[in-house]
Amino acid sequence: MTDEQVREIVIVGGGTAGWMTAAALAKSFYKKGRRIRLVESDEIGTVGVGEATIPAIRTFNEVLGIDENAFVRATKGTFKLGIEFVNWGNIGEKYIHPFGVYGSPMADNIPFHHYWLKLRDAGYDRPLSSFSLAIAAAKRGRFSRPQNIPNSPLAQMAYAFQFDAGLYAKFLREFAEKREVQRIEGKVDSVALSQTDGSIESVTLASGQVIHGDLFIDCTGFRGLLIEEALQTGYEDWSHWLPCDRAVAVPCESNGPPIPYTRATAHTAGWQWRIPLQHRTGNGHVYCSKYMTDNEATNILLKNLDGKPIADPKPLRFKTGRRKAFWHKNCVAIGLSSGFLEPLESTSIHLIQTGITKLLSLFPDKRFSQSLVERYNKITAWEYERVRDFLILHYKVNQRTDSDFWIQCRNMPIPDELQNKLDLYITGGHIFRDNEELFGIPSWLAVMEGQNAHATGHHPLAESREAERLHQHLTKMQQVIAHCAESLPTHADFISRHCASESWPRNKMGE
Repeated sequence: MTDEQVREIVIVGGGTAGWMTAAALAKSFYKKGRRIRLVESDEIGTVGVGEATIPAIRTFNEVLGIDENAFVRATKGTFKLGIEFVNWGNIGEKYIHPFGVYGSPMADNIPFHHYWLKLRDAGYDRPLSSFSLAIAAAKRGRFSRPQNIPNSPLAQMAYAFQFDAGLYAKFLREFAEKREVQRIEGKVDSVALSQTDGSIESVTLASGQVIHGDLFIDCTGFRGLLIEEALQTGYEDWSHWLPCDRAVAVPCESNGPPIPYTRATAHTAGWQWRIPLQHRTGNGHVYCSKYMTDNEATNILLKNLDGKPIADPKPLRFKTGRRKAFWHKNCVAIGLSSGFLEPLESTSIHLIQTGITKLLSLFPDKRFSQSLVERYNKITAWEYERVRDFLILHYKVNQRTDSDFWIQCRNMPIPDELQNKLDLYITGGHIFRDNEELFGIPSWLAVMEGQNAHATGHHPLAESREAERLHQHLTKMQQVIAHCAESLPTHADFISRHCASESWPRNKMGE
């Protein structure tokens, strides 16, 4: 019998995508007869601005066996309880999309928000945000990991991280190399395809070194060196729904203790991110070149920094969309090489993670079964489309009238699936999570209510609760959440005690 096992795995490209992939494969295949090599060049920069994450990254690190405090310390990271959106509904308005849930489950399994909607329809004035522990803690600048207190909101604290993506790649490189991943320095000069079936046989470096492999993983960013330039899989353009096509990024000095959340502030033709780390603050302005010049975008960014810039502004160009095939023949695209969705909801690193997870779940042999490839492509396309729809929602439900950009976004046709979700909520408060889509009820609820896409009704079964007693119950719930938030240490104090890096300014942060 011939050996059909994939023995030679070649990852082309480093950065966050390459080293996350290398680390995960090394963890799974260490001393199991596979050779894993990663090709990257110090001369080729990485995008390196994706510094905010969502809670699922904790699972990725836990599977690798990484100590969380060591990881946060090494990446000069902070903790993240959600994203604050400023000026997205109307100018002057803001809301937080929190991690975790709103309220607590009711006995009849109707989602909590239907009871809140019932009371609001009757004049109840407590905002939805007052029923989120993540929001209550974020507004107070407080943080803690989940605490083992039965029946307490503190037991369900949900969080993610804000970190230096370059340092995370370095951290994972050390992890991978300890498990026999071989890093090869060099630029890929050419890609050789099989004359038999068109799969990738090898890559040749500028030095002349030829690297053969069974499975090739493309982590070359927007370029898509393998999946697009060599295999020409094609690209599905979504810029008619998500028209921002450029960004400019710049780090600045910190101006005080870091807040435990990311901020996204809408401007006249896009939005600006603010991501606080231990040693600096990451900033960027995502914008649409049809409505704003590069110089205008850069000036807006620099005028809205909280501290002094510590590097030159870095321009980026992109086209929102995805590859028509994420996996083609013996090549799998991971990260930006597979597609791009703007970092509005911090999904870039998550899509790297899920790409890796699906690859490990469907790991092939040398036959590269077409049914396996098709399955990977189908579920990945579905995942990208659901994230895409959630991002489109932010633009669609704006009420701004100050610029043609926002007016166009509000009036644009949207995908049928998204329109159905929006109609279901507005006409009756219904939100349904399809299969394993990333964003659940609290996320959709946060954006729709936060941007004034208010429900005009609620679930009929919520009428079974008498209004006065329900009012008392929700008031008590809100008081418990506020008390729990007040009991937490400040975000800065938590970092100082558990995971401060060598650059953490202790004398300024409360220690």
